[in-house]
Amino acid sequence: MKIVRLFGAFAAAIMVAHSTAAAAPRVMSLDSCADQYVLAIAPRDSIVGLSYRATAQDSYMRGHAAGLPLRRATVENLVAARPQIVVRHWGGDARLIAALERRGVRTVRIDDAADFPAVRVNIRRVANALNREAAGEALIGRMDQQLDAATAAWKGKRALYLTPGGYTAGPGTLIDAILKASGLSNAVSRPFFSPAPLESLVLAPPRAVVLGFFDLTRAGSDRWGAGRHAALKRVTTDRTIASLPAAEVGCPAWFAADAVTQLAKARTAP
Repeated sequence: MKIVRLFGAFAAAIMVAHSTAAAAPRVMSLDSCADQYVLAIAPRDSIVGLSYRATAQDSYMRGHAAGLPLRRATVENLVAARPQIVVRHWGGDARLIAALERRGVRTVRIDDAADFPAVRVNIRRVANALNREAAGEALIGRMDQQLDAATAAWKGKRALYLTPGGYTAGPGTLIDAILKASGLSNAVSRPFFSPAPLESLVLAPPRAVVLGFFDLTRAGSDRWGAGRHAALKRVTTDRTIASLPAAEVGCPAWFAADAVTQLAKARTAP
């Protein structure tokens, strides 16, 4: 009887182990945006790798990345980490993706999102792959609550979005969706991202400006870009209603709603 009981306990332990593995597959993310989803949705002890940008200033979930393994997106690191699921937005080259397929590792792709319904699709895709549907729905619920609270705060006021590199965003971008969710009307009608008409902005400044990524001080176009030109700064400073941090607008994710909240609060600020 003792042997039978031991065998039964051993079998039960195996079943629990298999159940736990099914509930929390080993997961690795290949780029910064994928890091955010993995950190927010996956159990911490199931994360076997994050990108080296997981702790960067523009990583929304950087505070949760401390102590977790950071790995480059290489075949060698993949073999060492032994993930069951890999989450990626843009990270990983064709060689790595082929290696994942050969090893039977499931790849979950985060798509670019031009609106909040597409963000919901991304969240549910990752959450379903990780068997963490409740965690995914909690993120969606938080996002939707923020969007509902900010609806039409600006009542259609026209605003122009501007980055340090001198780019703006029109229809077909998540930035456009962020502006509209707060009740702003996008002053740019040209779709997608494009260079802002800097001379026109200096001569005829927009009534309202929303800055993005100005919290970063990286070298190159971000530091010395047209968006930081002194002449443009003079005419936009008094018209800037909000400066959205890179951590809120850099990925097609639920925290874009934080940017909407920031814009809505700017409307009611004294």
